Amino acid sequence: AVAVEVEDLYERLAAAGFGYGPVFQGLRAAWRKDGDVYAELRLPESEHEDAARYGLHPALLDAALHALGLDITGPEGADGPRQARIPFSWNGVTLYATGAAALRLRLSEINEDTASLLLADESGQPVASVESLVSREIAAEQVRGAGGGFVESLFRVEWTSLPVSAAPAGRWAVLGADALGAAGTGAESFADLAALGAAVDGGVAVPDAVFASLADSAADTAPAVRAVLHGVLATLQEWLADERFASSRLVLVTRGAVAGGDDLVHAPVWGLARSAQAENPDRVVLLDVDGGDFSREALSAALAAGEPELAVRGGALRAPRLARVAAVSDTAGPVFDASGTVLVSGASGML
Repeated sequence: AVAVEVEDLYERLAAAGFGYGPVFQGLRAAWRKDGDVYAELRLPESEHEDAARYGLHPALLDAALHALGLDITGPEGADGPRQARIPFSWNGVTLYATGAAALRLRLSEINEDTASLLLADESGQPVASVESLVSREIAAEQVRGAGGGFVESLFRVEWTSLPVSAAPAGRWAVLGADALGAAGTGAESFADLAALGAAVDGGVAVPDAVFASLADSAADTAPAVRAVLHGVLATLQEWLADERFASSRLVLVTRGAVAGGDDLVHAPVWGLARSAQAENPDRVVLLDVDGGDFSREALSAALAAGEPELAVRGGALRAPRLARVAAVSDTAGPVFDASGTVLVSGASGML
């Protein structure tokens, strides 16, 4: 057999656009003879204990496939880089033994795209075999292009302008501080739900929407957060228990709690109210305002559309929508400042 140079194999693969971490750089030596490739594969010492947990450690199996890339060269190669090959179709796979941390491989070429594999431990006992493995050439550009410029599983919330159409305004009532007064909504104000209930008992029509406006927070302190949350919880419980308002919606109005706002006292209200929304669909709406004027008609249309969360910014209504996060290019800098501090919330597993 003729020895094959593998010391710089992973550097050549990286130059061609295929990077492997240290655990996956397991091909340690290789030889050729009569069209077959023989190789020694070994996990790093740090992975030997974990090897017993697997039928065949995935990094060790992957290292066996690196024998398919022995001829790959970097961009400086005389004929340019040869495309790497990736597994496409497995046939006749058998596992004979488990827990190996080191293997010996014989890879036999069946044709240009297909090979068979025999894996044995260091004493020669069979560990696994593959009757035929079909591979396909692929360039790094194809892998990057397949993502379509997005990280498929990563999303973020974007506040998107709502296309609203005319809708009847309906009957409105406001509890507490009138955060909607600047817009001239014409809604009648009540001190609290008890006062509204008494008015309904006295003949006032049940409103379609009741706006409970939270007062501006005086201080960003833990006691202030607790006080606001206890008040909102009491309002939600009273609202949901009152059958007179079963066909109405409660709109909790905050100021600067979301969509770029910085009110740390009002922000937790959204988390609490979302729990109420999940348990009582179409009974509670969250509305965050910025202090500017906005159209009663537009808000009526948004409420008629059944939006559970809304924000008013610059007179326009916005609703949260999930949007894909664009993929970060290879040349982009770190997302976090490496010299800064990162706060991990909930890491202990307790609320």
